[in-house]
Amino acid sequence: MAQRFGGKYSPTAQTNKFRGRKTYQSNIRTKILFLAPMPLLFAAIGELRAGDAIGMLSELGAFAILILAAWLLRDGLDAEQAYHARKIARPPAIPRKIFASVLTALGVGAASYFGWKQGILPSIIFAAIAGGAHTFSFGIDPLRKKGMEGVNEFDAQRVAKAVEKAEKLVAETLAASKRIGDRQIEGRVEALASAARDMFRTVEEDPRDLTTARKFMSIYLKGARDATVKFADFFSKTKDENARQDYKDLLSDLERSFDAQRETMLLDNRTDLDVEIEVLRDRLKQEGLQAKP
Repeated sequence: MAQRFGGKYSPTAQTNKFRGRKTYQSNIRTKILFLAPMPLLFAAIGELRAGDAIGMLSELGAFAILILAAWLLRDGLDAEQAYHARKIARPPAIPRKIFASVLTALGVGAASYFGWKQGILPSIIFAAIAGGAHTFSFGIDPLRKKGMEGVNEFDAQRVAKAVEKAEKLVAETLAASKRIGDRQIEGRVEALASAARDMFRTVEEDPRDLTTARKFMSIYLKGARDATVKFADFFSKTKDENARQDYKDLLSDLERSFDAQRETMLLDNRTDLDVEIEVLRDRLKQEGLQAKP
């Protein structure tokens, strides 16, 4: 079982006042990449007014390619963040950041050749510079499995798949909570998500915990998602305060249940450790190798 030296009930434990709060990373560069192709759209409109259908289609094509590249990059960064947040993870199935770099090079090359009327060689140079700059700025996707060294491959795959499914349920629950329009409720849902992710990390540290955690990672999270979706629909129409309080109580119960189960998993690990130590000491004593006091 997974091990921790200190925790909620340890003498040195401290309350984490930031638990459940969402962390934001700067995404200004990705937003800029959505805005950068806009001159191509305006140029295409100009070509349309001038009656140049080929020029219009060329610039619209380059615009679409660059927007697709920005969209892939945004999703690729999200996938990379999820990969680094997990202790056991598989690389993203689709290398979105690599595809985004290729599409950026293709879009800039097309804009250079068709829109700016440059020759083939200058367009290739512009494309190479754009693709290289994109890769240098944002890097490439994770390409290797993480945290699976020394762990049974089958168990590691089971944990990775279970965590992926559970993370999807958490994401859907968070998305549904935003429709409620209540910052306090949204904060409580984020606190539940944090408690659930703490359990995910514990399971990733020791895949043997998956058996006892599976009910929480599937049934309870699915129930929380369904309850959040139904409450969002109901509360948006009725603003029923009794229903709001019932839903808050449900979130509190779920969060406490996740925390309690995680503590149980950690205490089980301590018990296993004590047993292992006693067995080893008995064996050393039987073989006359125990250190003298």
